Amino acid sequence: MIAQSHKAKQYLLATAKVLVLTITFGYIYYKLKNYSSVDLEAFTSSVFSKGMVSGYLFLLFLILAAANWYFEIAKWQNLLSTVEKINFKTALKQSLAALTISLATPNRIGDYGAKALFFDVKLRKKILLLNFFSGTAQMFVTTIFGVFGLLYLLQNFNITYSITTVAIALVSVILIFVLGYFFKDKVLLFKDLSVARVFRFYYKLPRQVKLKTILFSVFRYVIFSVMFYALLLFFGGNISVSAALPLIFAMYFLVSVLPSIFFLDVVIRGGVAVWLFSLVGVSELTVLWSVLAMWLLNFVIPSILGSFFVFTYQPVTR
Repeated sequence: MIAQSHKAKQYLLATAKVLVLTITFGYIYYKLKNYSSVDLEAFTSSVFSKGMVSGYLFLLFLILAAANWYFEIAKWQNLLSTVEKINFKTALKQSLAALTISLATPNRIGDYGAKALFFDVKLRKKILLLNFFSGTAQMFVTTIFGVFGLLYLLQNFNITYSITTVAIALVSVILIFVLGYFFKDKVLLFKDLSVARVFRFYYKLPRQVKLKTILFSVFRYVIFSVMFYALLLFFGGNISVSAALPLIFAMYFLVSVLPSIFFLDVVIRGGVAVWLFSLVGVSELTVLWSVLAMWLLNFVIPSILGSFFVFTYQPVTR
């Protein structure tokens, strides 16, 4: 009976792996096939039209994408050091496998559960909290740079906005903090987990770990921004770095705060980017090609690599 039960679990695990990989690659295929306003043949022709230069630049973009993921993996290894010491290779395996599993989920929310699967049940609450702190740190950096980008937009472009909308947004933020304070001792999604306990958990994290997390988040943000600007130039965008960076900062902030469902995320990114860069005369096609290239380099290629780790995943038995 035990042998049969074990074999049934193995079959179930294998089925789950196939299902996850099918959904992930189906999602990638769907996005590429239905990516609005972009002719993939024209996109690939543009990439290879520069001859040998394309190869060197493609290598540069790959290096930048690898650097982006290096700091994401290093950030995860750094945070995990407070719970369990792991080497960089193990952190890489967990990060890329989690990306593969979460790619087709809204705002990559599946990353939380995917990383927790690599650890014993007793540690999973802490793993979820550490992962949330990682994402919060990245969002904090995005917000800081994004505020400068938005101020630049309002100061240099004739952008109309509703005072009522701004007021509602501010009131909503204040309301969230007020509710968080009054319900700080209430249990959240998990037993014995409240807002107060979450804050105490983060407060007890070593200062060095928290500083490294912020620093790695800044490095990732800078790499992302430089990479997007380089892609704009590669696809024929005529824009100075001083004009491009504030728009890139505003773009990343806006696409981070706008809610999206899994099949609209790239569309939303593309729409926001097109609107922002149209203010300085960059063509729609240049912007959309840059957004598509960023998605391929930073998400699709790593998720393909991560599919190997999903396929070889074995549940924790300790």
